[in-house]
Amino acid sequence: MLLKDRYDLQISTSSDVARQAYVEAVDAILSATGNVENALDRCINADPNFALAYSAKARILQLKGKMPDAKQSAEKAVELAANATDRERQHAQIFQLLTSGQGPAGLELIRKHVNEHPTDAFALAPACSVFGLIGFSGRVDRENEQVELLRPLADAYGEDWWFATVYGFALVEVGEWVKGRAMVENALKQNPRSAHTAHVWAHALYEAGEDKVVADYLEKWLPDYSLDNYLSCHCWWHFCLSKLMLGEHENVLPIYEKYCSPKVSNSPSINVFTDGAALLWRSELAGMDRSEEHWQELLEFRKNSFPKPMVFVDAHGALPSIALNDQEDVNAWHDALIEAGQKEKLPAGLVPAELVKAFKSHAQKDWSSVITTLEPIADEVVRIGGSRAQRDLIQNTYLSALINDGRVETARSFLNKQHDRQPTVPLQNFN
Repeated sequence: MLLKDRYDLQISTSSDVARQAYVEAVDAILSATGNVENALDRCINADPNFALAYSAKARILQLKGKMPDAKQSAEKAVELAANATDRERQHAQIFQLLTSGQGPAGLELIRKHVNEHPTDAFALAPACSVFGLIGFSGRVDRENEQVELLRPLADAYGEDWWFATVYGFALVEVGEWVKGRAMVENALKQNPRSAHTAHVWAHALYEAGEDKVVADYLEKWLPDYSLDNYLSCHCWWHFCLSKLMLGEHENVLPIYEKYCSPKVSNSPSINVFTDGAALLWRSELAGMDRSEEHWQELLEFRKNSFPKPMVFVDAHGALPSIALNDQEDVNAWHDALIEAGQKEKLPAGLVPAELVKAFKSHAQKDWSSVITTLEPIADEVVRIGGSRAQRDLIQNTYLSALINDGRVETARSFLNKQHDRQPTVPLQNFN
């Protein structure tokens, strides 16, 4: 008897146990919830020759930054898929490309694959979200590109909670947050414990400036979410951010220390570092006192985890040393960004190097330098990756410089021209 996955696609296993465990594992990865490794172990134990189980294992290992193991598992999947269906062979090839440093080729194969098999959600997933292959492409128009990848697939997925989550997120990021929010709320009704979906809802509410709704929701939702799940740090970051937006400064760092700091978080290093650096910087822009202890922890973490610049980390990497006035490290990171950018090793090119200059100028209270550095690259900041909410790190730095330079009305005018979003802007001496 032919077995099928949750999307009614044939899978090459004759084991009901393997099939059930595989569906559970895939949903756990797509929702960033549940014990993925346990489900995959049960799947592989039930059918050691089931190729797609090894692709799923490769993906979760990749998400956790365990690249050698991910590559090995992806290669095992390709080997086993030789005796599977054409769809499964191509599915396995996608993850082999993604775990061997061939992201652009992987994205092209995903585009081909979803034209042929539109509801192969697990194969589509790496091309979705702000940390996906398009999100980290470095292209200026990547947000619209994300929408255009997903829009033609909407009819095939119908009301599916996962697709509503990723498509809703894509819409939020192009300013259609009202429509995106409605889609995500429908997805939450189907799968209320999906961390990915709860996370996207937080983004939609952030764009709407509904910080109290975010805070109240996450306060109830987060305690039952395991710290071992890969979105843990980032979801708690949203909770911290909502507290900052509400002016509850006394709550921000205690929550950060307990759930997000390098000392406690099991989340991917890219989230632990960039979320931490952004939160500390934005908390100071809002008027909170500097915490040298937390900045020092992040600097040490960055040196151990990211000795060289990489996507998204590049734009955040100098923040700890700037805050600590470690000029040697600031200069070394800036030089590394220039070298990598000139050699086209960073998706955002030389934009991160310009951001370091702006952040350094802000720390030195050279407000005019912040403004003249950031204004020419305003349309290119999107290239660093991440969400609008995350890139408000840069926007708020710019606005802070305007305010401190005595140009409060210019700052207000800048915000009034943003007709497709209305987030709270927590800045000292503003609002």
